[in-house]
Amino acid sequence: MEIKEMDLEQVETRLAEVKDMLHEDGADLEALETEIRSLKDRKQEIHAEIEARKAEVKEVMETAKEVRTFEEERTHEKMDIKELRNSKEYIDAYAEYIKGDDKAVRSLLTTNAEDGTVAVPELVYDIVKTAWEKNDILARVRKTFMKGNLKVGFEISSTGAVAHTEGDDAPNEEALVLGIVNLVPVSVKKWISISDEVYDLRGEDFLRYVYDELTYQIAKKTAELLITNIVQSVGASTQSKPAVAGLQTNIAVGTIAQALALLSDEATNPVIIMNKATWAEFKAVQYANGYGVDVFEGLPVLFSNALPAYSTATAQQAYAIVGDLENGALANFPNGQEITLKFDDLSLAESDLIKIVGRQYVGIGIVAPNHFTVLAKAAGGNS
Repeated sequence: MEIKEMDLEQVETRLAEVKDMLHEDGADLEALETEIRSLKDRKQEIHAEIEARKAEVKEVMETAKEVRTFEEERTHEKMDIKELRNSKEYIDAYAEYIKGDDKAVRSLLTTNAEDGTVAVPELVYDIVKTAWEKNDILARVRKTFMKGNLKVGFEISSTGAVAHTEGDDAPNEEALVLGIVNLVPVSVKKWISISDEVYDLRGEDFLRYVYDELTYQIAKKTAELLITNIVQSVGASTQSKPAVAGLQTNIAVGTIAQALALLSDEATNPVIIMNKATWAEFKAVQYANGYGVDVFEGLPVLFSNALPAYSTATAQQAYAIVGDLENGALANFPNGQEITLKFDDLSLAESDLIKIVGRQYVGIGIVAPNHFTVLAKAAGGNS
């Protein structure tokens, strides 16, 4: 075997053999010394190759380590940003941001939200969400987040299924008439005035003070818009309005039962909406009945001052609603459920007050026929 083809083990073995041959009688010393030099050169060459391979392996391992470290840092960074947005430091900076100073909040973010907007702390989102859920009416209304006007189809009328016996004439095709509700969003606004002292509050204290009041009032007004929509929709379905049943009746033991009877089979989760004073008048009828009876037929009763008390309602004026909010109504938020704020420190400057306007963009209305019955006071009703 030629020396240049030997591996390290073979070189070491041959070196030992040649060294032994140097002591033999008649050895060709010059030839053996030449071979020894060639073997040592091969040995050095092999060691050089080994070191080169070690360097390559080390480089590959270092590169892999750097990739892992980079990915870990990216993951860590993402976690840090999410945690940062809910930290006291970020909440304090966000409070200053909505007042008009965005330097602190942007300096805390390594990556801004889409379209250059600053991410809302979960604290603010939770305040808005809680205000919606605390309103018993809105908590039952489904929500969507589609841009612009939202068109929702509904069935005005249709022919039912038929029983068909084999061999009989084929049944007629279904006659289906559809309508479309167009939920057009509106700006629901509420403004409050605060003192300079309140304006100087920092962080969570400031955000809670402002958002708690504004979100409560905006949610309340949104619920009133839905109630108004239901009351104004009494009548048969049209191409753009689902039917709402109307019942002119005075308060009696069976009033709610009569209203329930007018709902469609699809209205599976009905509730009652009324003024608290009206609730008291229903209870008075129940107490005067002389035996155990539930005038509300086991339905949840939700309160709203958007409906007048029965005692103060005029003839044919709505005083209660029975219906299915979950399946019969819908709220669409084109810009998300967030409430935007605007500050005006000039209009009320002479009084040392600052005006804050809160705005939520929402379209809300009924989207299914015969899911609501409006109770109106009968002419000459008891008061």
